[in-house]
Order: sequence, then structure tokens, then C-alpha cells
Amino acid sequence: MIMKRIVILSLMAIACLSMQAQEKNSVVFLAKSAGYWTATPSSAYDKKIKKSVARWPRTEKDDWFELSDLVLDNVPTIDNLSDLFPELIDPSSEDYQYTPMPWLLTEENGETVLHCYLKMPADIVSNFWLTDEEGCLLDKETGISYRARRTEPDCYYKRFGIRAKKGDVVDFKIFFPKLPETTKKVAIYGVPNWQLRGMEVSIPRGEWLQARIFENNYDNAPEFHHPTLVTEAKDYDKDNFFTWSEYKDAHLIKPVQEGTMAMWLTPSATYVAFATEMNWRREYFGRGGNTILIDKSGHQYKCNGVLDYPNDTLFWVQGMSGDYFAIVLIFEPLPLNLDAITYIDPEGEPFKANFASWSGEVKPDLNIKELRDNQKLFKYFPRQVVE
Repeated sequence: MIMKRIVILSLMAIACLSMQAQEKNSVVFLAKSAGYWTATPSSAYDKKIKKSVARWPRTEKDDWFELSDLVLDNVPTIDNLSDLFPELIDPSSEDYQYTPMPWLLTEENGETVLHCYLKMPADIVSNFWLTDEEGCLLDKETGISYRARRTEPDCYYKRFGIRAKKGDVVDFKIFFPKLPETTKKVAIYGVPNWQLRGMEVSIPRGEWLQARIFENNYDNAPEFHHPTLVTEAKDYDKDNFFTWSEYKDAHLIKPVQEGTMAMWLTPSATYVAFATEMNWRREYFGRGGNTILIDKSGHQYKCNGVLDYPNDTLFWVQGMSGDYFAIVLIFEPLPLNLDAITYIDPEGEPFKANFASWSGEVKPDLNIKELRDNQKLFKYFPRQVVE
């Protein structure tokens, strides 16, 4: 649609990205996530101490616990965040308004360790919170809860301050009992600043490589039956349907559930097809514009157009009631290592037409392998009519 409006960052509801369990220097990597993005607190420079200072936004714990006198010095930091999270887009702008909150789950020295990473927005951060007795890993199959034992640095059950260098990445560690080798999925609770309030995390261990075999190769660009242009738009006006383009002979497919999607990954573009139902012999549609895909790191992939149809303007399609046809959006190319993607079609501006609709749509955590498997559902299927 046109003039799309949406608060995209608020929809970055980003699910966990699992990785292969692998041993390295006695550390077993279980899972990781580039995390949710949170608003970066504003900072001010204190001339007296010659340091920048920021107060962290409130968490659920602000009303429960007094701010302690604890200020953590000499906190552990890492300098290889980009190696751990190559998918993470790290903004270089000093005044960037959002900060990623990545985390990593490991096994180390007979314990399960949750590493929570924080990029310091200032030299001193106050009013911070990590976890308390609510921190736990819940085995989703057995129902057994593995509770947080301690933290490094020691800030368990406290609201505290942090002193480091602005831009440093602090490595907070939360220690749990070791998970059994049979554990396949856990839910993480009790770490609110990383939005871990029951997030489910898969631990596929040796199964991870098999799940990615399909993703190691690009697809060929899809071939679709090209519709015929009946009437070309002239002096286009969204409020005057006589000015819209009109098409016939769409790429028909066998009936499927309306809204079924398929995806093709190529080096130059990502193609996303939608199964579209015809309820009448002539209907209007609008696609493209500010529609985007968002991966788990928050990186956006823009829509560059609509295959064979107008981009971001309304148009007519001729057909028959009961037809199913494909509308295909063309996005910037996705990397092959993504497991899931979120589709966002923002709300559009009202227009004058019968049953006019401009509502937006969000499809979170779409499984990319399943979308690629759906390619077979979009083979051309000429209309068959019995009279």
C-alpha cells in the first residue's frame, strides 16, 4: 500500500537463533541470540569526574528492590562481539537510539552458563539489574527447573551500577546446574533486561548440521507465468479506481490456504510468493512499498518491487471466483545462514473503494526452510472449468 506507517523497532520481537553444540577449549556452545533491541539511555558528561553517566531505564524490579550502593569496577569485557555474532549489525553512530542485547548459552566446567552482553552506553551506568532467584532454565520436556546459582561479577539480587569504558562490551555470567545431554529445549526466565521471561531456546546439539543442509545452496530465480496488462494506469489516483492498472491471466496455482507463502533465496534477491484468493471476477490489490523482512539481529531487508505488478500502488486483477494466484514480492537478498525471518506489511492510508482495507500485517518467526519447501505449491496450474 501507500504511505505506510508502523513503528518497526517495536515489532522486533526476535526469537532465539540456535547454533551447533561444539566443543572448544572445554566450552560447549549450546545456543545464542543477537537478542532484542532496547532503547539506549541518554548520557551526560560529568565535568567533575570527567566521565559520561547514564541511568538505565527501569525494569520490573525497580519497584521491588532499593538501589544498592554496589558499583561494579573491573568488570569482565570482551572484544570479539562481532566474531560471536557476525549477524549482528553494530551501529557506529554515537547517538544511535537502540542497543542490541545479545546472549550466549554454554557449558563450562560442569555448569551451564548464560553470558549476557551489554555494550556500555556511558562510562558509568546506574540502576542496572541482572537476575535473582527467578533466574532459571526450564526443561520443556521434563518440566525440571534448573535455578540460577550465582553471577559473575557478583550482583545477584541487587540493583547496581557499572563502571567501565563507554563502548566496552561487558560479559555478565549467570551460572546454572549442568543441563542433561538429553535436553533439547529450555525456556529462560528471570533476566528481564535481555527480555528473557520465558523465551524458548532449542538445543539441537548434533542435529544442527542436518537442519541446515537445505540452506547451504542458493535457489534459482523462480519462473512465473506473466500476467497480461489490460489497462495501464493513467494519472494514478488512489481514490479513483478508474485510474488503476488492470491485469488478466495471472499466475494461477492449485488451491491452498489463503496467505500461504513460499520463498526463493538467490544471490541477488529474495522472492516471497503469497497465495491469493479471488472471491470475484475482478478484485483490487496493493503490495510492496515499505514492506520489509527483519532478521533476528534486527537487520531489515527492503522490498524492491512486486513481480509483474505495480509496486506500492493499487491495481485490478481479472479472473474467476475460486481462482488462486501468486503475488510475488522481491526483497533484498537474505544470507543463507538465517533460520527464521519476520515479515512486516505496515498499515496503509485509507482510500475510496468498496470494502477498502488498509490494515497492516506482521508474520513473526517464519521458518525459512519451510518457506523454501513451499516452492512446490506455486507451480503454474491453468484454470480447469466444467460447465
